[in-house]
Amino acid sequence: MTTSTSLPSAHEVSSGFVNSRPFEWLARSGFVARGLVYGVIGVLALKLAVGSGGKTTNQQSAMRTIAQQQFGKVLLLLLALGLAGYAMWRLTRAALGRGPEGSDTAIDRIAALGSGLVYGSLCVVAIEILTGSATGKTGNPKATTAGVLGWPAGTLLVGLAGVVLIGVGAYQGYRGLTRKFLDDSKTEEMGPETERWIARIGTVGHVARMVIFGLAGGFLIKAAVDYNPRAAIGLDGALAKLQHQTYGHLLLGVVAAGLIAFALYSISDARYRRI
Repeated sequence: MTTSTSLPSAHEVSSGFVNSRPFEWLARSGFVARGLVYGVIGVLALKLAVGSGGKTTNQQSAMRTIAQQQFGKVLLLLLALGLAGYAMWRLTRAALGRGPEGSDTAIDRIAALGSGLVYGSLCVVAIEILTGSATGKTGNPKATTAGVLGWPAGTLLVGLAGVVLIGVGAYQGYRGLTRKFLDDSKTEEMGPETERWIARIGTVGHVARMVIFGLAGGFLIKAAVDYNPRAAIGLDGALAKLQHQTYGHLLLGVVAAGLIAFALYSISDARYRRI
C-alpha cells in the first residue's frame, strides 16, 4: 500500500508566509523605519524654522544624517531592514490584495504598489549609503525630470506625474480630515485616550503630507508646462518653498511639526496597524 503526498502550491506557500509571525514583524518594523525618516526631516526643518540650525532635507538626506550619528551605520542598517520589510508588505498587499488582518480594494492595491516601489527604492539608497556607493544624485527630481522631458511624450508624462502627486496629496488630506486612516487601525485595542491621541497626530500628519505632495505635484506640472526641469522639486524643495513665502518660518514650522506628528503616527502604526 502506498501513500501519496502533494507538494504545496506556490499560492499556499505565499499565503502561509503572509500569515506568519515573521512577515508581520517585518511589516511592523517598516512603520518604525518610516517614522524615523519623517522624524529626522521634521526635526531638521523645525530647527530651521525657529532659527537654531537645521535644514530642509528629503528622505535620502535624512538617511545620510542618520549615518553620521554615533552608531549611525548600525541604525542605518536597521533602517534599511525596516524599509525592506515595509516595501515587501506593501508589494505583497498589491499582489494579493489582503493580509492576515485585512483586505484591500483595487485603489488600495494600486496605492500599495506605488508605496512599495518608493520604499523599496529608499531601501536601496540606504544600502548604497552603507556601502559608500551612493552618488548623491539618486532621487534628484531635477535630474529625473530632465531625463523624462527628453523622452517622446516626456512633457505629458511629467505633467501626469504632477497630477498624480496632487491626487496623492488630496487623498492624504481626505484621509486626515475625515480620519479614515483609523479604519486601518485596531481601534478596538486602543483605550479612549490613546485613540484620541492617534487621531490627532494622524490628522495633523496627513494634512502636512497633503501640503508637501501638493507642492511637489504643482511644481512638476510647472516644469512640464515651462519645459524647465529646474522647476521640479522634491520633499526638501517643497519645504524650502514654504520657507521663502511671507511668514515662511511660521509656515515651515507648522508643516515641520506636522511631519513630526506623522512620524509619531507611523510609530504608533507599528503597534496598531492591521497588517
